[in-house]
Amino acid sequence: MTVIVTDSGFGPDVRGHAYVTPDQIASASSAALAVDVPSDADPETLRPYLDRIELIRIDFPNFADGRGFTIARRLRLMKYRGHLRAKGHIIADQYAMARRSGFDEVQIDAALAARQPEAQWISRANWQKHDYQTLLRTKNSNVAI
Repeated sequence: MTVIVTDSGFGPDVRGHAYVTPDQIASASSAALAVDVPSDADPETLRPYLDRIELIRIDFPNFADGRGFTIARRLRLMKYRGHLRAKGHIIADQYAMARRSGFDEVQIDAALAARQPEAQWISRANWQKHDYQTLLRTKNSNVAI
């Protein structure tokens, strides 16, 4: 079973796409595409197709592999406005980083969801307020100069 994590918690995968790989995009007949991107992909190869891609799912083979964060950030800098999903072994502690780098949601398996329940993910859902830069600004504004 797949669990989709968003800022509001756990939910089912309601998108129901058939995914293609980056090398299959050019020959895909569908007008709107969902693409599975491996962690070692060059996002530049997707640039000519970004207007056709509805959903990009980026693989995280293990929690120590952060290349997917870079791929997501680069896609957003290329003006990709579609849906970005992190898939694989993302842990709750990485959720805020996933959101800051441009992901809309995270896809995890049921075993990981059982080990890291919804409350752990929701506690990191206010990622815009609790980033280190905001904390530093708040801390520094209370210091008398």
